[in-house]
Amino acid sequence: RLGLERADTAEKALAVIVDLLEKYGQGGNCMESHMAFTYHNSFLIADRKEAWVLETSGKYWAAEKVEGGIRNISNQLSITTKIDREHPELKEYAKSKGWWDGEKEFDFAATYSYVNTARMTTSRGRYCEGYKLLNKHKGSITSEIMMEILRDKESGINMEGGFMTTGSMVSVLPQQPNLPCVHFFTGTPDPAR
Repeated sequence: RLGLERADTAEKALAVIVDLLEKYGQGGNCMESHMAFTYHNSFLIADRKEAWVLETSGKYWAAEKVEGGIRNISNQLSITTKIDREHPELKEYAKSKGWWDGEKEFDFAATYSYVNTARMTTSRGRYCEGYKLLNKHKGSITSEIMMEILRDKESGINMEGGFMTTGSMVSVLPQQPNLPCVHFFTGTPDPAR
């Protein structure tokens, strides 16, 4: 929200978010229950001309500029070796913890996550299922198709049960500056409605 408030481009919003992250860190419970449950955040940041994926681990972060095609995020690190911007101490911190030897190619997701990244695109999970649904419509994605993807319960994208999806958003950002941007938000706690 602060990126939207303080920046007029995706790249500037990225800078706002990482500056705040480095200054204040992140934390807090991610559910309303009394159970303590926290995790680190990922962001899709887009404007009419460009898009970025920003993924975080504590105060450390990596950003990937989306060059085309499709891209999704979901509850795990997905930036691997294509890192376009990074925390200035990202690699040194990983070396100091023994997570990276400094010799092999640096892979952010493999180094900073608990998940086996080789399985991310093959296992049945929200990330994988989201990628499959986007790839199925690659080149012809409309706002209606995005809404259907975000309503999908079988894939786990629209979660039910202990953790529930409580809202979804679809934005249309035309590259032509004379056309308006359009944003659709769910009006109920269940995106399927």
